[in-house]
Amino acid sequence: MENPRITRIEAGRLEGKRPRNAGSNARLGEHGIAVRPRIVRLTLEDGTTGFGACGASRMQAEPLLGKPIHDLFSPQAGVSEPALPFDYPLWDLAGKLYGQPVYELAARVNGRTVEKPYRAPCYDTSLYFDDLHLGTEAEAARLLAQEAREGYERGHRAFKIKVGRGARHLPLEEGTRRDIAIVRAVREAVGPDAPILLDANNGYNLNLTKRVLDETAECGIFWMEEAFHEDPVLYRDLKEWISSRGLSVLIADGEGQASPTLVDWARDGLVDVIQYDIFGHGFTRWLRTGRQLDEWVIRSAPHHYGGHIGNYAACHLAGAIERFTYVEWDEAETPGIDASGYSIDEGWVCVPDAPGFGLELEEEAFQRAVAENGFTLA
Repeated sequence: MENPRITRIEAGRLEGKRPRNAGSNARLGEHGIAVRPRIVRLTLEDGTTGFGACGASRMQAEPLLGKPIHDLFSPQAGVSEPALPFDYPLWDLAGKLYGQPVYELAARVNGRTVEKPYRAPCYDTSLYFDDLHLGTEAEAARLLAQEAREGYERGHRAFKIKVGRGARHLPLEEGTRRDIAIVRAVREAVGPDAPILLDANNGYNLNLTKRVLDETAECGIFWMEEAFHEDPVLYRDLKEWISSRGLSVLIADGEGQASPTLVDWARDGLVDVIQYDIFGHGFTRWLRTGRQLDEWVIRSAPHHYGGHIGNYAACHLAGAIERFTYVEWDEAETPGIDASGYSIDEGWVCVPDAPGFGLELEEEAFQRAVAENGFTLA
């Protein structure tokens, strides 16, 4: 069949677990141990199936039934605009239909080629406020250093530390001192070469940001993420201060409800790394955005947390975007999703040379989720 139609749509939410409970950040309480990816699987009349993260409702899915695949996906541009709610299932389906990994299809859309064996750079994003129950900086620093070492043993060589404890959960001075102590302890734990990234979830102001970067200058911070709510005046000030101190810290932002002019500020040199969410922005839009950012010599690093299979989906962008910097890796295992083709080695995700995203659904677990909390259209 040259243009098979979609004959079945199934949806269900699976539940998995992280290796340990994830604590608070500067804004929110505990993130917990569970991850709950919602999966949609599409089946073509020739029997080809594809699945991926998708929050679309039954009502949104109904018009998709009976549509030819080439009305929804183009090898030249990716998923069509009306079908973007099904972005990830359609990319996986296209990969299975053409017998190619998504990273090859994606690279071709952006006029690039990929080297094999294919891999993508990543960082461990698991260093949250797991220390709030501890009474001293020293205890907190030991705990986070231990967690960083756990990530190191899993193969990570770059680490993001949540900071901003004084914004909500601790008194300002106590929380700021604890942030600084933890950054120093993690640097000692992971050695001098591993990039360390800081993420304040808008819990700092300009002066606190300068203080923390100043007092951790010897740690060689790679980027400062969401230091405060994005503001071009304050970012310009921070940029000038970083330069005056001889630091190489990058400014990163964009994961949440980012300013619509954020990319303009990046083009003007105020922001170095754009971090639109891997699911909220979507795979097809990220290809276009990444191509534009490459032209402006700006880094791409999609945000991902809590969706589990975003770990794997983000890897497939790396070969299509020249200045792709990191996959944000939220370690978890979810019964129903077989990700055994992926592994982490010396800071890189080794990506399987398999059609689609290289993941498999375990049928029994998925059908149980469909029956309990999802739907089927056929």
